[in-house]
Amino acid sequence: LMQPDLKLTINRSMIVLQYRQPFLDWIRSVEPEFGATTTLDSLNEDGDAFLIPHEPAIDGKEDAVAWMEKRWKGFFEYKLAGWYTDESLWPKKRTLKMFREWFAIEYRSMVWDLDTTPLEYEDWSDEED
Repeated sequence: LMQPDLKLTINRSMIVLQYRQPFLDWIRSVEPEFGATTTLDSLNEDGDAFLIPHEPAIDGKEDAVAWMEKRWKGFFEYKLAGWYTDESLWPKKRTLKMFREWFAIEYRSMVWDLDTTPLEYEDWSDEED
């Protein structure tokens, strides 16, 4: 059995936002036909992973969650827009409490780079809607 060549970690940690039931309930309220055949497992099967600073101020899941929750509005809007860009379909009064109810935060402190090619970045900031 060949073991992976675990030599290099990168100077980032990782967060994944997992959808919870209220998010699926919202999708079902917007688009009942689609939502009827959608499950939480299928929603969470693939998604975005966010690399965050790997620094002394973020020492474990609690700190990573605090880092994410300081930026909750942007992440909430990003996830909503990933489904429906029409903001009139979004919940009107979004709060940190709602963010916590709609998403579970998964945290990974070690991110291993198993490739030898240089990291490349794609800038989406000029992306047009």
